[in-house]
Amino acid sequence: MSNTSRVVLITAGASGIGRVIAAHFAAQNYRVHVCDIDQTAIDALNIDIPTISTTCADLTKISDVDLVFGDLIRHFGRLDILVNNVGIAGPTAAVEDILPEQWNETITTDLNSIFYVTRKAVPLLKKSQGNMINMSSNAGLFGCPLRSPYAAAKWAIIGLTKTWAMELGAFGVRVNAICPGSVSGPRIDKVIEIDAQTRDISPESVRQLYLQQNSLGVFVEAENIAQTVDFLCSEGAQHITGQAIPIDGHTETLSS
Repeated sequence: MSNTSRVVLITAGASGIGRVIAAHFAAQNYRVHVCDIDQTAIDALNIDIPTISTTCADLTKISDVDLVFGDLIRHFGRLDILVNNVGIAGPTAAVEDILPEQWNETITTDLNSIFYVTRKAVPLLKKSQGNMINMSSNAGLFGCPLRSPYAAAKWAIIGLTKTWAMELGAFGVRVNAICPGSVSGPRIDKVIEIDAQTRDISPESVRQLYLQQNSLGVFVEAENIAQTVDFLCSEGAQHITGQAIPIDGHTETLSS
């Protein structure tokens, strides 16, 4: 099937990693639909890449998820690739200092939303024998101090990835998870700033600690993640499913 016939849905795709993935697929003439909670980011995306269709939606609300799939079917009538990218960083705090509402917000956004989207996407992916990519984290492979709800959600995503790969393999659907390390950009800058305040040290000191956590001493670029998503949806990866693939310069530890 040619790229122009294949439809990609990217959640939280109007900024950050999601936008880079959306731009990567659009540049290869895929038909791309993006949903995002931020209307301002969507407006900017529509101006910069007008070929991408969009829906403003809060994926923690089932009615908004239904709206996304209504728009998707109306625009394209099919789905070949789902990129479950939605997520928030959650609080940076010791477990005893995390408020229940902070826990619930992180789990609802980072985990429940993926379930709400996936249950709607699976019938379409079965028809197309498509691909699902779930955005986990290296925090889903290691313990991550001061990030309890985030780590819990990202570990759960890997469990769901393996479970859904088992469920959907008979239908020709492949399901994989990507586990990025720290990704260059505003989001990690904010995480570093909050972590610095929690530790009462400078943001630059925290940045150096993060860089020392992986063998290459690097932050990942979002385009690296987009390229991996692209590969996992290609013929070259036709036997890869149920995997949690780190893109992190080889994390040695997340404690520091």
